[in-house]
Amino acid sequence: MTTSALGLIAGLLLAIAAAAGGLTGFLLALVLGAAGYLIGGHRDGELDLGAVLRGRGRG
Repeated sequence: MTTSALGLIAGLLLAIAAAAGGLTGFLLALVLGAAGYLIGGHRDGELDLGAVLRGRGRG
C-alpha cells in the first residue's frame, strides 16, 4: 500500500473521529481525506506540492 493510500485512510479516519455525521461531517471527511492523499502523494514523490503552492510567480 502506498503512502498516498495510507494518508487517505488516515485522513478519513480522523474525519470520522472528529465528526459525528451530517453534512458537516461528510464535508470534513472529504477535506481531510483529500489532504491526507495529497500529503501522502507528496511523500511518495508522486506530487510536487511546492510547485502547486508556489503558483505562477506573477509580478
